[in-house]
Amino acid sequence: MSDVAIELSHVTKHFGPKVAVNDVSFSVQQGQCYGLIGPNGAGKTTTFSMMCGFLHPTAGLLRIMGEDPSKPGALKGKVGVLPQDAILPATWPVGAFLTYLGSLSDLPRPEAEARAVLERVGLPEVWGVQCGALSHGMAKRVAMAQALMGSPPVVMLDEPTAGLDPKIAATVRQIIRETRGKATLVVSSHNLQELEELCDATAVLDKGRLVAASSMEEMTGAAAEFRVQVAKGFVPADDVKAIDGVVSAETLNDGKLLSVRFDGARVAPEVVITATPKLLVSRDVLVLSVSRGKRLEERVLQLT
Repeated sequence: MSDVAIELSHVTKHFGPKVAVNDVSFSVQQGQCYGLIGPNGAGKTTTFSMMCGFLHPTAGLLRIMGEDPSKPGALKGKVGVLPQDAILPATWPVGAFLTYLGSLSDLPRPEAEARAVLERVGLPEVWGVQCGALSHGMAKRVAMAQALMGSPPVVMLDEPTAGLDPKIAATVRQIIRETRGKATLVVSSHNLQELEELCDATAVLDKGRLVAASSMEEMTGAAAEFRVQVAKGFVPADDVKAIDGVVSAETLNDGKLLSVRFDGARVAPEVVITATPKLLVSRDVLVLSVSRGKRLEERVLQLT
């Protein structure tokens, strides 16, 4: 059995003369949490919708767990979806709504499953509450609960924490962490810090085209770059460059930040990362912190 949960090969989508997605190819491994990134108009939402089966490609191959999403019923029981602007039926009690969805999905015990997913998102107390009476944060978690019903092998989340207060957003992120590895997750979001924290790999779209697709470590340069935040002292960049394995060393922010790139294939990262602060301390430089890689936001800005 293939380890690939989602595969896009030369996928293109036209809306009349407009090309919204142009020759996009990438794959998502089973159990990964995969980020889908792009500015407004990048084709991100269209790509996400095709992966959910809401839209069909004009050309190219798209497979979810080996199934063609364009075939009626192909994704039933295989994919759970949290749309960005999910609208719940205002007059339905939450429990009745989730139980009905479970019945539509042919779950053997829909009410028990509905109660279980409400417990999973931390909202067992809203069982009898009408959907229209829920706060924004509660409604978002109920919508996430419906995406998790039946434990589908693929879960698609579009802007899962948008508009949520920090406490509720942290709860949603924890649900994603707990689901990661048990299911394949695709998270589409403008919150790049969140994606960097949660995702194993990511694809970046711009103007309908794929501009990058790689592991998060490769995307952020974590395997070949680190930064040293300096509190006080003169950073001897030339001496840092002389450390075995270092390719370049550059001071930024008036000498308060040292950016070091190294050859991780030749010298183990931990060796270089340990040697650099040791050298700085020997030169009376006070070190505040050491962090690996550039932030995802920096990479995306470079790419788009």
